This record gives sequence, structure tokens and C-alpha cells, in this order.
Amino acid sequence: MPPRKINFDTLDYQIISELHSDARIAASDIARRIGANERTVRKRIDRLVSDGVLRLTAIIDPQAFGYIITTDIFLEADPNQEAAIIKRLQSMPEITYIAVGLDSSEISIEARFKDNEELRNFLLQVLPSMPGVTLTRYALVPRILRNIDEWTPTEKDFGNI
Repeated sequence: MPPRKINFDTLDYQIISELHSDARIAASDIARRIGANERTVRKRIDRLVSDGVLRLTAIIDPQAFGYIITTDIFLEADPNQEAAIIKRLQSMPEITYIAVGLDSSEISIEARFKDNEELRNFLLQVLPSMPGVTLTRYALVPRILRNIDEWTPTEKDFGNI
């Protein structure tokens, strides 16, 4: 994917930093904290959202709903069935992340389960029953140290800082 053709500046960085700390913060509070015009802040937020730079969304903690087991799973997919496989994986509520590797037959998923029996069933029954899918390996993830919702670009990514 080619890099975006969006020019960022110090104001964008400050706004994103404030939203990253508290996505519910009011534009008026951001403006006051960073010394900017409230209307300008609102327009920048709208632009960042409409350009797809950021999404203002709720991040759900799976453990709060009893999904205490996290597993990274690596699959090989028959290239002739890849679209159907991906569509099926996307429909599975256990799966929280899907990525296709450089070799398009490689698929990486992250899945969450409430107990070991659900995990075992998924690995030994659900995945093997999918046409064109081969389970190559998996790894239990006892602790996630950094997730995508915690990542932010560095200041230098904002151009004239």
C-alpha cells in the first residue's frame, strides 16, 4: 500500500495525542489544553476521521467478558479458496485479528476463548473442518504487552515538528 498523501503538522500531533489519552475528551478541552481555536480543532478531528487517519471507537477488553485465553494461530490456505477462507474467518466471533502474509497462502489470526476446551475444539475441530485450510502452528499468548490501540506514530511522522 503506498503511503498516504496527507501532510501532518504539530497541531495534528497534539490533537491525536490528546485523543489517544482520552477519546471522549471534548474538542473545547483539547483546544484549551493545546492553545488552539476550538473550531480549528473540530475541523482537524473531522478531517483526520474522514481521511481515515484515526477512528474514534470503543476498545473492548475481552477479559471483561470472560475471554481469558488468547492464541496466535498460523494457517496455510489453498490459494484457490483464499477468498472463501478469509470470509469464513471474518465471520467467526472468536477471531480478533486476521492478516495475510507476504506469501498469500499464509494467514495469521488471533483468537480469544473462554476456556481451554473452546480453544481445543477450535484447533482440532473447527479449523480442520474448513476446506483448504491447514493449521501450521499456534502459540498461547499469556500476556499482551502492547496492542494496536496503544500505538501512536512518533513526533517526526508529523512533518514540521
